[in-house]
Amino acid sequence: MRNVLISGAGVAGATLAWFLARDGWAVTVVERAPGPRTGGQAIDVRGAALDVVGRMDLGDRMRAVRTRMRGMSVVDGDGQELFRSEERTFSSGRLDSADFELLRDDVVAMLLEAADVEYVFGDAITALTEEAQGVRVEFAGGGSRTFDVVVGADGLHSAVRRLAFGPEERFVRHLGQYLAIFPAPNFLGLEDWQVWFRHEDTGGAVYPVRDNTELRVTLGFGSGPLPRLTVPEQKRLITERLGGVGWEVPKLLEAMAAADVFYFDAMAQIHLDRWSAGRIALVGDAGYCASALSGQGTSLALVGAYVLAQELGRAEHEAAFAAYERRMRPFVALNQALATENPQGPAAEESVERAKNAIDLT
Repeated sequence: MRNVLISGAGVAGATLAWFLARDGWAVTVVERAPGPRTGGQAIDVRGAALDVVGRMDLGDRMRAVRTRMRGMSVVDGDGQELFRSEERTFSSGRLDSADFELLRDDVVAMLLEAADVEYVFGDAITALTEEAQGVRVEFAGGGSRTFDVVVGADGLHSAVRRLAFGPEERFVRHLGQYLAIFPAPNFLGLEDWQVWFRHEDTGGAVYPVRDNTELRVTLGFGSGPLPRLTVPEQKRLITERLGGVGWEVPKLLEAMAAADVFYFDAMAQIHLDRWSAGRIALVGDAGYCASALSGQGTSLALVGAYVLAQELGRAEHEAAFAAYERRMRPFVALNQALATENPQGPAAEESVERAKNAIDLT
């Protein structure tokens, strides 16, 4: 029985674990967080990714907890409505589409429950040494193990990518924005309705979830690359950048200050000439992050994990990794391009339709 270590228990890692375990691999997933990560934004499952969740028999479960927005408004920094739509939202596209949007928390919870694999939380990879018959992996918690294959599914700031391919700055392309995402009580009383706001080089979005009992809030601002900041420093910077904006932003900043679950990062993409080195490969954001601005990060993770597992079921690692890249690169290129097509808003519907279906999963 072949064994694999996957670093990262997010969408890409958990999906890859499911398909490899189904195919008879002994699967271990290591995740540096102490448990499954919570929070985050609503994410989209589109196009080819719908086929992937269908093959996992999770499509109906995911649709049952999808967001059910009636539409959206866009307001300026004073709260004056600039635009509204009852046909589409910026986050999920057309409301009559077969695609669907749901919370990242729910996706990951379903994926972690679905597969019978070994999950190791609260630990991380510190060294990778390729040997004749496998990869020897050393862990922050102590000890080492040897695996036939190691896959980095550990996100934009992938440790596996750094250890196997080199420092992050060689591969990251900054897109000139930072976003913060956090939950809050629905003190705005929104009912299945999104509100987006814009003011100079700042903006954000607010939408209700969990039967309108909770808000998910996104706040952002334009900036070049920043040094690494602590969470208090991140919150202080956001408050400084958005402190002069009107509408309900002061209340949103108060909610941010009280939020225990909080995400902050640059909008950036990852571009590498290759996604594998020997017995080590990358999947999802670790290999080809498209950023939240593309709207396709989750679909790329689902499809990439499926294609990688499919190819590992057909051939040994060298041929499998080559086939995985050959199939995925055109799909990745089209989906990454969505993030930069329209700097002032989402990509055109025609571009999204083309990109989300641009791969054959047979």
